[in-house]
Amino acid sequence: MITVLCVEDERDVRELIVEELQDAGLNVIEAENGKEGLDMILSRRPDIVISDITMPEMDGIAMLGELQINHPQLANMPFVFLTALSDKEKVIEGLSAGAESYLTKPVDFDVLMAKINGLVGRIENRVLAGLEF
Repeated sequence: MITVLCVEDERDVRELIVEELQDAGLNVIEAENGKEGLDMILSRRPDIVISDITMPEMDGIAMLGELQINHPQLANMPFVFLTALSDKEKVIEGLSAGAESYLTKPVDFDVLMAKINGLVGRIENRVLAGLEF
């Protein structure tokens, strides 16, 4: 089963995302901030990460950067930013940091699920082919 990590400091938003993903049949784990998210990535190795950018302790871009620099074996893990930061410069910064996708709040669950379903399909195809992500 595919595991998705949701890293979001706003509890209500995190609960809505987790519920939507679980209703879609995905295993979901959650973290309140980037530091906790990084710990979850290292210990649980989710298949996909959905992360806010602006969070206490460690932001989403710093969390992704930490993976790329200090844990290169996990650097290809699909990472989706879901944030309120919608200006073009922030979108470019997030995508340039290595995110698979950049979605903005308020959450459009149809778009989020289309992105996640596409990633799930790619992951399942790679597993069937005996490849790692």
